[in-house]
Amino acid sequence: MRNSATTAHMSIAAVIFDLGGVVLESPLAVFADYERTLDLPVHTLNKGIVAAGATGAWARLERGELTMREFCVAFDAENAARGVAISTETLLGQVAARSGIRPAVVTAIRTLRAHALKVAALTNNWVSADQADKMETLRCEFDVFVESTRVGLRKPDPRIYELTCRELGVQAERVAYLDDIGLNLKPARALGMTTIKVDDIELALHQLANVVGLDLR
Repeated sequence: MRNSATTAHMSIAAVIFDLGGVVLESPLAVFADYERTLDLPVHTLNKGIVAAGATGAWARLERGELTMREFCVAFDAENAARGVAISTETLLGQVAARSGIRPAVVTAIRTLRAHALKVAALTNNWVSADQADKMETLRCEFDVFVESTRVGLRKPDPRIYELTCRELGVQAERVAYLDDIGLNLKPARALGMTTIKVDDIELALHQLANVVGLDLR
């Protein structure tokens, strides 16, 4: 298996960053806190999103197929059908309030570009004012910026990884990819990318530094 410990840094020509949970603070932490306030089991919301799959409300939102109003109604109903009563509007408000940009990651991105490595963002996102503001703030930091809601594809669909590589002009085997969700790393690894699972951002940046052979601090 290709990973940060076994890939020589000279082979890496580009780095792809997930946004939420990597460049931005993790929405999964918001999910966990929201679940605690409702006395729900850990990972209730995320498990529901995964179980609903490509036809679920969350997936449809991230492919740009639902307006925010339509999504809130659909996601509330989807959870209610599982016996889980939530307010999607409240949840997304908390995600928006707590998804700040991580300065250390922006510094790493700028260092990579200064050393002639290409850098891309690959994000599952949706259309809303707060998302649009964050996307515009970050867009200039990347050579390539791929948003699920704009291209009509979302991770873990392999086609969105292939699209990102094409826009970078780099073969997957020469790409390092960072994501905080294991399910989203599997297709990247299958395509030949070097993958880094982001649980602790400082550790992940250290692993990336080893992969590319640069001091990213």
